[in-house]
This record gives sequence, C-alpha cells and structure tokens, in this order.
Amino acid sequence: MLTRDTIRKIRRIEIRTARVVQEAVAGRYLSAFKGRGMEFEEVRPYVPGDDVRTIDWNVSARAGSPHVKLFREERELTVMLAVDLSGSLSFGSRAQLKRELVAEVAATLAFSATRANDKVGLLLFTDRIERYVPPQKGRRHVLRIVRELLAFEPEGRGTDVPLALEELNLVLRKRSVLFVVSDFIDVGWERPMAILRRRHDVIPVLVGDVRERELPDVGMIELTDAETGECRVIDSSSRAVREAFASHAARRAQELDMSMRMLRVEPVRVETGSDFVEPLVSYFRRREAARSR
Repeated sequence: MLTRDTIRKIRRIEIRTARVVQEAVAGRYLSAFKGRGMEFEEVRPYVPGDDVRTIDWNVSARAGSPHVKLFREERELTVMLAVDLSGSLSFGSRAQLKRELVAEVAATLAFSATRANDKVGLLLFTDRIERYVPPQKGRRHVLRIVRELLAFEPEGRGTDVPLALEELNLVLRKRSVLFVVSDFIDVGWERPMAILRRRHDVIPVLVGDVRERELPDVGMIELTDAETGECRVIDSSSRAVREAFASHAARRAQELDMSMRMLRVEPVRVETGSDFVEPLVSYFRRREAARSR
C-alpha cells in the first residue's frame, strides 16, 4: 500500500518530469530514435525528381503512366527501462540519493516515450530479477512505472547486471530501445550486453556521485559497503589515503570507458545533485546528428 509520502513523491516527479519532457526532451527524443522500418502508404503519379527506384511497374503498366510507391516511417517503438535498485544506489552525498536520480531519469524517458506513442516497459533488478512490467502504451501505464520506481522495495542488496541483461535477451522478442540505468559497479556484463546489441539499441545510463571519486578530508570515518555490509575505518585526513581512493576510482572509470568503447555503445552520464536534462538532451542531439549524416 502506498504511503502519503510516496504518493506526494509520485505526484512531484510526475509534475517535474512532465515539464522537463514538454520543454526540453520530447522533441529531441522523437528525432533521435528511428522507427522499426518503412511502411507502404500509397501510390501516386510520378513527378520529375522522384526516385526512379520507387516506381511501381505493375501499377504503372495498368495505368499507362509511371506511378511511384510512397512510404512512411513506422514510428512506434518499444522502449525498455532496465533499472538497478541494488544497495549502492542508496548512496548520495548532495541532497539526492542515486536511486532518486534514477527514478527521475527513468520517469523522464518513460514520459518521452509515451508522448511519442511508444510502448514502455520496466525491469527492476538487484542481484536478482525483482520486477518485470511488460511494455504497454499510455499515461496510466507510465504512472505505474513511476510508482514502481519510487515505491518498490527490493529483496536483494547486491548487483547482477549480467543477469538482468540475459533476462532482457529472453523477454524482448522485437527490436527495442533499451536504457540500462545503473552505476555499473559489477563485472561480467560486457558479453551479455554485446549479445543484446545484436538485436537491440542499447544505451547505458551511468549514475554517479562525486564522493565515489573524491574523498573529503574529515578525519577518521567508517565506510560501509551498502551491498555486502562490510565496514572499514579509514583516516581521510591522510593525503595518501585520499590519493589512493581517487586513483582507484579513476582506474575503475577508465576500465568502464574502455569496455563501453569496445562494445561501441555511448553512455549517458548523470550525477546526483546535478541537472540530468542536459546530458540527456546532448545525447539525443548527437544521435540526431549521426542519423542525418
């Protein structure tokens, strides 16, 4: 049962994301993603400048004059949101948890998709498959997705991105646009993502926080792994400790970038406490530009 606080959050995120979609995202989303193909629309008489390859010779023979086939892009897409709800998403250092940011990003994508009359589905995962919502159309369906994003309480705490990708490979029968929203603190996801890319348009959305890269100088602190519960006390006033922490984070980021490049996928990077709209819109612009070339 939904609490009043959760209902308020759902309403707030609906209002905010609806405004963001209307003002900034929807048009770029529509231009960035192709439909499933071309659908025959009608035949009309040939006019100078028409592509001769579109001439319908059977109709032309019957009519006694050249006629061409007209096609329109089949716009409807299936958009799937694979959202990580593992323990590490409960972290945030700038008045926003990563899970809250995940909910806003995913809701914005869902509202953009439904505004374009696309189907939207949701897969929530941790170290197990937590919830699967099959793709459907409509505002009511999108509100259900937003409710799941905000109110669902996962059973697992760990992360298994490969499991989620393998599940999607089984359930997605038609070519889909797949947003994988996660901090990707996991290993072994590269091969299942490569398999998914053979049939689907896969877009990783990397969720981060500045404190995962930089350790503040605040003396002795206890760090707890949100997924395993392991605790460690460190001296953050030590420059060597802070540098080692930053070096480890930089190395992990470099390895993640390398994996993405090898897979030929371009991630969207968003961060807690920062505007997520600009990275989304920039990504859609780049896709639109690449499509027009």
